[in-house]
Amino acid sequence: MKKSIRICSALVICLAVLYLLQALLVPKYMLTSQEGALIGEYYANAGGNDVVFVGDCEVYENFSPITLWEEYGITSYIRGSAQQTIWQSYYIMEETFRYETPDVMVFNVLSMKYDTPASTGRGSQREAYNRMTLDTMRWSSSKWNAILASMTEEEKEKESMFTYLFPILRYHDRIGQLTKEDLQYWLHRDEISVNGYLMQTGVKPYTNPYVEKPLVDYSFGENSWYYLNKMVELCEKNGTQLVLIKAPSLSPVWWEQWDDQIVEFAAEHDLLYINMLNYQEEIGIDWQTDTYDAGLHLNVYGAEKASRWFGKILVEECGISDRRGEADVAAVWQEKINKYNAQKEQKKQ
Repeated sequence: MKKSIRICSALVICLAVLYLLQALLVPKYMLTSQEGALIGEYYANAGGNDVVFVGDCEVYENFSPITLWEEYGITSYIRGSAQQTIWQSYYIMEETFRYETPDVMVFNVLSMKYDTPASTGRGSQREAYNRMTLDTMRWSSSKWNAILASMTEEEKEKESMFTYLFPILRYHDRIGQLTKEDLQYWLHRDEISVNGYLMQTGVKPYTNPYVEKPLVDYSFGENSWYYLNKMVELCEKNGTQLVLIKAPSLSPVWWEQWDDQIVEFAAEHDLLYINMLNYQEEIGIDWQTDTYDAGLHLNVYGAEKASRWFGKILVEECGISDRRGEADVAAVWQEKINKYNAQKEQKKQ
């Protein structure tokens, strides 16, 4: 009995040490590369969201859930991450239905341009972006399948499932590169977003047109269509309306030939598709003041304009209800407003 106790105690101590070491070595995404923290922040805010956005940086930097609430009483969350691929968006969407059933799922279609997880060509994807999306997802069949779909062919050895199951196998070489951030956030994380919105308050005007070389073939790939169809089926199964958008951004270029394919798909499947690039003047976007990186993304002032405009669509076209009259919900959102305003003031300094 004593021998068994000693063995069990040694095993527990060993596992605890490995856990603490792994927690120290994994990236924290608190002071740098903050977009890597976004997916994991959802779980503390899951439930009660009438609208959920899914997609890449064009959702988590271009839309403000606080503005949607203040203007229309819409409860929403943004499940975005850096260069989120369409297969990752699908599995994040699938996982979301484990926690709640929103009235509307909004998907940003830019990622249709990436057909495969190859690390070269039009499928360009890097392991670092995969990690920012996948590492902080909770374990489920959705995460498992998202990893299998995301691993790049050239990185198979490094991006094996074992390194996702046991991140210490991937990050052990960071032992000599630890920073103050790793020690400060060893065993806890701050919430850096407000319902998935990563705020930017800087201003860097758009000055020079972005020029991209025309493509030889503008057809979206088979894999991209496969996952877009799966999104349609998933939302229909759960009684949720799928809305497709192209968020306002000047680069990368959203080719007219790409837009035509989405317009046709939306018509065939009776989906609402909105290319917000066509409504920039109506939205009121000023690329001299409403972007923090010369037109690639909106800053908070542009995001508030885009949200104010899009919120009206959600109300009038999708029938989303105003919940500001629900005292318990309003109290929760007042706390979010306070955090948002404090963040806005702090970042302006």
